[in-house]
Amino acid sequence: MKNQVYFLDQNFALLLVVSISLLFALIGILYSKRHQGLSNYLTANRNVGTLSLTTSLIASALGAWILFGPASAATWGGIGSVIGYSLGTAFPMVAFIFLGKKIRKIFPKGNTLTEFIYKKFGKKLFKLILVLTIFYMFIFLCAEVTAVSLLVNYISGTPLWFTSILVIITTLVYTLYGGLRASILTDNLQFFIVLILLLISVYFFFNINPNQITFDVIQKNSGHLLSYKYFPNYTAGLTFFIAVAATNLFHQGNWQRVFAAKNNEVLKRSLLFSFGTIIPIVFFMGMAGIFAISIDNNINPDLAFFSILLKDKTEFLSIIIIILAISLTISTVDTLINAISSIVIVDGKKIYSNLVQKNYLKLSKIFVIILSFISFIIASKGFSILYLFLLADLLCCAAVITVFYGFYQKKFSEKKAITSILLGLFLGLLIFPSPDFSKSILIGTLLPFDLLPNIVTSSLLFWSFLIATLAPLIVIITYDSFKR
Repeated sequence: MKNQVYFLDQNFALLLVVSISLLFALIGILYSKRHQGLSNYLTANRNVGTLSLTTSLIASALGAWILFGPASAATWGGIGSVIGYSLGTAFPMVAFIFLGKKIRKIFPKGNTLTEFIYKKFGKKLFKLILVLTIFYMFIFLCAEVTAVSLLVNYISGTPLWFTSILVIITTLVYTLYGGLRASILTDNLQFFIVLILLLISVYFFFNINPNQITFDVIQKNSGHLLSYKYFPNYTAGLTFFIAVAATNLFHQGNWQRVFAAKNNEVLKRSLLFSFGTIIPIVFFMGMAGIFAISIDNNINPDLAFFSILLKDKTEFLSIIIIILAISLTISTVDTLINAISSIVIVDGKKIYSNLVQKNYLKLSKIFVIILSFISFIIASKGFSILYLFLLADLLCCAAVITVFYGFYQKKFSEKKAITSILLGLFLGLLIFPSPDFSKSILIGTLLPFDLLPNIVTSSLLFWSFLIATLAPLIVIITYDSFKR
């Protein structure tokens, strides 16, 4: 809109985006010159200490999505979605203590989760999980770049394509050059930048209008969002917990850091510290949405946090938010880039066996550049990728119990594993809502709404995730009982 008044001068915003992006790229490249080699590229030479691993895990987990997702979900999902989002984001850190220790013992020189699946289950399931993992991380990449582009555009009017191409190119340059070692170093810096800027944001958030940022205002205007009688508090909470927790267990960036830990004690401490840090950060961002909708029920849910923080259109806070968003995005994007690249290097030979190791490294970089170009196109158009993100979550939910249950079984047939995953995926997709969330393939299309109770028809997303997650478990239990 030509007459729209932005929070920050566009030229200054452009300078900020360029400066921050180039700064991280320069630091990553200079540091990586002293840490070359495939071992550094894939697992940082398996020598990462507690502080570096902790900050890297947190920075990688907390992308730009935390500025939008939890607050947006809370405006309709209430306190339940806040709790579910918080625990879902942090839960994998606890799960990795047990799963990570086990896989490090089995594969002391391992690099990816998929190579364990290949050995444990076989080539067919390996290919299924490989596609699922790459698809999920690609959608995550699109989400991050889109989110930061929309935010910078909202604050300053900067074209979406400019922010997206700059973030992608600068991150590609240092990540494809330095690999995991460069990603962990920049994560360490980004963690402290993000922590400081978040604390500043929290301070101003509660001091801009202290009379309105109270629980009394919530009880008066949006009391249902805190009520135990509000059903979406339960369905939204469980939905986000299941979806976020399941997908993060398949995130290769997390598994790289599991393998990169100096020893199991370092891994355990880092994961516990990360768990304790992630929960309050995501919880606060979710509560910001409840406060915002209680003050103004006409706000854009995606901008709930910013509707309060930028209420007075202060340049200082606009600068803080841009630096925060760019730092959050780059810390996540470099993790995703290196994670996808590592999978191609390590597991590419299981699909294309006629290449030498150097060619897999080259192939991985070409593949990542192609995916990054596609993500740039999506981000520059400003498309909403929420629906695809949820679809990617559903794929992971259908596989999570089967795969990780198989971790602890001496014999677990590939046929049973594939059957359970495909059944869970099939049933989940039948109930998975359409893009406008009004109906699904089964409910509202094949079957009329009148045949089912409101508790089902009003919570399609919840039931699709729950069924996709639990159906494979039922298959496994049934299969084992017949086998006896």
